[in-house]
Amino acid sequence: MATFVLVPGFWLGAWAWRDVTVALRSQGHEVHPMTLTGVAERDHLAGPEVSLDTHTTDIVRLIEVEDLRDVLLVGHSGGGMPAAQAADRVPDRIARIVYVESGPLPDGTAQFDTLPPEEQQRLRAAIGSGHLLPPPAWDPAADPTNLAGLDEPTLALLRTRATPQPLRAATDPVHRTGGRPVPTALVASTFPLSVVRQMIQQEHPFFTGLAGGPLHELPTGHWPMLSEPKALADVLDLIARA
Repeated sequence: MATFVLVPGFWLGAWAWRDVTVALRSQGHEVHPMTLTGVAERDHLAGPEVSLDTHTTDIVRLIEVEDLRDVLLVGHSGGGMPAAQAADRVPDRIARIVYVESGPLPDGTAQFDTLPPEEQQRLRAAIGSGHLLPPPAWDPAADPTNLAGLDEPTLALLRTRATPQPLRAATDPVHRTGGRPVPTALVASTFPLSVVRQMIQQEHPFFTGLAGGPLHELPTGHWPMLSEPKALADVLDLIARA
């Protein structure tokens, strides 16, 4: 069966993929959930030098050290950026890169650049002179779209286990070498596919690079590995079998 490497989005570690990992392994797949440098159980490594390239190297080294090939590299949200760079560095080892609530940002674009100016200003005020991006409050009343599908125990888990994110993961721009392109797929939860297709046609930077790849819709909030883990595993299994 397929070999998966699962890269979490901001503030989360490999723990967030636990139920997806169990489901995929029960379907016969090899699964490697990972924690990036400076987050979760590796938050003691969260120095100001931790960058988007650091996280890219985390992914590449896991793939190389474990000698993984024909990998389905899954990047959730902000994890899509280091996943995109890693696929560019070792394209011969990647069968497909799967963006979950993410997309292949254009070269020279940082995650921070995609936020509205007022949100950038708010975050910069919260960060101050530090090097860590604090996690959200996980308040469904304030963020009902992104937190849709998360029950109170899961929200409590997020409040307990989410850790600040190294800031440069959000502010460093994506850079690719221009090597062999890797096939893509998308799992969209907060964007209907009709909107995604329209954005691809309009060459929106979120989704332009997904043209030609399979698109899958899993209606829930922004964290489907926690709100709909079995359904997400089923979609990933479907992509693996395509």
